[in-house]
Amino acid sequence: MIRRVWITRAQPGAARTAARLTALGFAPVVTPLLTLRPLPAALSAAPDLSTVAALAFTSPNGVEAFAALTPELRDRPVYAVGDATAEAARAAGFTDARSAAGDIHALARLIAASPIQGLILAPGAREPAGDLAALLPQRDIQRLPVYAAEETGATPPADFDAVLVHSPRAARALAASLALEAAAQRLAVCISAAASAPLAALGFAEIRTADAPHEASMLTALGKSVSPV
Repeated sequence: MIRRVWITRAQPGAARTAARLTALGFAPVVTPLLTLRPLPAALSAAPDLSTVAALAFTSPNGVEAFAALTPELRDRPVYAVGDATAEAARAAGFTDARSAAGDIHALARLIAASPIQGLILAPGAREPAGDLAALLPQRDIQRLPVYAAEETGATPPADFDAVLVHSPRAARALAASLALEAAAQRLAVCISAAASAPLAALGFAEIRTADAPHEASMLTALGKSVSPV
């Protein structure tokens, strides 16, 4: 029986995941393998913000880090990778946030189908999981690193039944920190195939990959059906 679920993602997302797990009857074990460090000097490398036609975000973390840097651009259209990211943008004061309801490829399709012309600023991680600009060579997209995801060096918990892996970066940290014998008889639930790949050699009893790249699908894979978040 799956009861204790290890959350590896960084705060503040880990707390939100813990609350959802608790509501579903699980016992969350919050031991993040990553921490998010804001990059306060990011705007020094940014273009003139008055030239930005739209914004693109691939995670709520990018929204929150960028929103903390400047009160500007709240009236620009926002293209968000998924519903949680779009909701984070609205909560930060962006008045026109549109969700691709998928992964970075879905986000690229949403932008490609839009009538927006001009510079699209893409604030996000210093080491992003995907390259949005490469998917849209016909568009003027400029990446802006606004936070860095860094490994915490945390010791894996001794007692857990399953582990949630929200990113390839977290998966690499997990693969580097978890002993083979600790993975045996335990379940790993990953947000994508890219996040599951680094875990293949660890010997988990089972690795499940979410049907869609969002937490609701991960929790469904864990064994409980939930509404999209």
